[in-house]
Amino acid sequence: MSSISTIVVCEAQVPFVWGGAEVLVRELVAQLRHHGYRTELVSVPFKWYPRDEILAHAAAWRLLDLSESCGRPIDLVIATKFPTYFVRHPRKVAWLVHQYRAAYELCGTMFSEFDVAELDVALRERIIGLDTGMLGECVRRYSIAQTVTDRLAYYNGLDAPALYHPPRLAAQLRAGGYGDYVLVVGRLESIKRVDLVVQAMAHVDAPTRLVIAGVGTHEAAVRQTADACGVTDRITFAGAVDDEALLALYADALAVVFVPYAEDYGYVTLEAFLARRPVITARDSGGPLEFVVDGVNGTVVDPQPEAIAEAVNRYAHAPALAAAHGDAGYDRARTITWDGVVEALVGAAGA
Repeated sequence: MSSISTIVVCEAQVPFVWGGAEVLVRELVAQLRHHGYRTELVSVPFKWYPRDEILAHAAAWRLLDLSESCGRPIDLVIATKFPTYFVRHPRKVAWLVHQYRAAYELCGTMFSEFDVAELDVALRERIIGLDTGMLGECVRRYSIAQTVTDRLAYYNGLDAPALYHPPRLAAQLRAGGYGDYVLVVGRLESIKRVDLVVQAMAHVDAPTRLVIAGVGTHEAAVRQTADACGVTDRITFAGAVDDEALLALYADALAVVFVPYAEDYGYVTLEAFLARRPVITARDSGGPLEFVVDGVNGTVVDPQPEAIAEAVNRYAHAPALAAAHGDAGYDRARTITWDGVVEALVGAAGA
């Protein structure tokens, strides 16, 4: 019989920011409870600026001992993203969402505040060294995607098999007709590169439109790009839509365009597939490439507006192709379930 009955899932959350990581930890808690485990979510706020705050927040997690609560033992702790895996517990398992990416592969790009200055180099080396030690303490490590696994192996020399999980709306997503719009879903941040899709609309044949579902700090810049490209009248900014509205948008889209830079996983890919929509993604988009096969269930293009537009036009002029690719995507996504994730995470602790 399993020796695991009580579990804590650890979350580092930026207040007022909601995205895939926040969805993931809550779904994990719900699934663990569904499988019979007494589970609690422990969240600590995270702030990454000024840079001195990064190590302070890591230290805050290191000060936490979650081995027991109210005199009763906590059997298992599941850490997710940086710096939750600094927590102290004899049965600590990591299901790695991501590390502090600005100090890793994003360093030196427009998406990171780290450069080659001496203080930046020292802080980056300190973060990577601490990560290696703290993740090395775990009795077992997993990741949410092969992209995260490869990053951990390259920078930290640690193994972490990928455990894929379905999106929150998996059971509710449905297929409709193939409409006159392509869909973008997600936070409007620079790393999501929604501006590339907006720029592509200048090369997309009418009457195909673009619908953007999401909000974020980059929204004003995206709107300015639309104005500059003269495509504002062909774009709908739907904002933060509720579940029913999102399901309807997926159901009737011609295709879903998802071209982030080096995405860790990306629920959008699987959500699109479960609604039988093809996905247009980019060669450097990371996680989506673990599911999107060019010419089979979607289209993989260079991260350029003209290339994105060409893919959109191809589907617009051949709805049967969009349907065939969408059906193939559905066949891939429907095999991903929570059961294997729960079994691996709990079993890794020596249950």
